[in-house]
Parts: sequence; structure tokens; C-alpha cells
Amino acid sequence: MATIRNLKIKTSTCKRIVKELDSYKKEVEREAAKTASMKDAGADPYDIKQQENVLAESRMMIPDCHKRLEASLADLKGILAELEESNQKDGPEIDEAKSTIADLEKVVETTDD
Repeated sequence: MATIRNLKIKTSTCKRIVKELDSYKKEVEREAAKTASMKDAGADPYDIKQQENVLAESRMMIPDCHKRLEASLADLKGILAELEESNQKDGPEIDEAKSTIADLEKVVETTDD
């Protein structure tokens, strides 16, 4: 049974995952720049290798976060559909969920490209 409370939780979860995804993308950019500067400066090969490992770990988090975002989006759509079937079609929570879904679908499309 879907409730407004569950809808709010799923909406917040989706928003949090989008923030995580943005954070990981920024981290990858930052670590890539750091790796490049270390190579340009002629740093110790061991240090460069460790920095490349850090960069690889950061890159691995993006697909994982993307999968969690897709799953969370599907959950949010399911709960919204249940609420609409039970004739709860109005309210600020439902409007927020609909706008979040629209925003997330744009994010998912851009990361699929």
C-alpha cells in the first residue's frame, strides 16, 4: 500500500542519489586533473600508480550510482502510480514527485549517451 510518506521518502532518495552522482563526477574530474599534474611534474611512479587507482575507484562509482538512480526512479514511479490509482492525484508531495521524475528522466537520458 503506497502512502504519501513512502512517496516523500522515495522522492528524497532520488534527489540524494542525483547529488551523489554529481559529486562522483566532480571527484573524477578533480582526480583526473591531479593525476595529470602528477605525471607532468614527474612524480614518483608508485605515487602516480596509487593516484590512478584512486581515479579508477572514483570512475567505478558512477555506473553504480547510475544503476541505483534508475532503480530508485522505477520505485518512485511505481508508488506514484499506486497513489494515482487510489485517487490521490493532488497535493504538494505528488507535484514534487512528478517534477522530480521529469528531472531524473533528463539526468538518466544524459548519462545514457
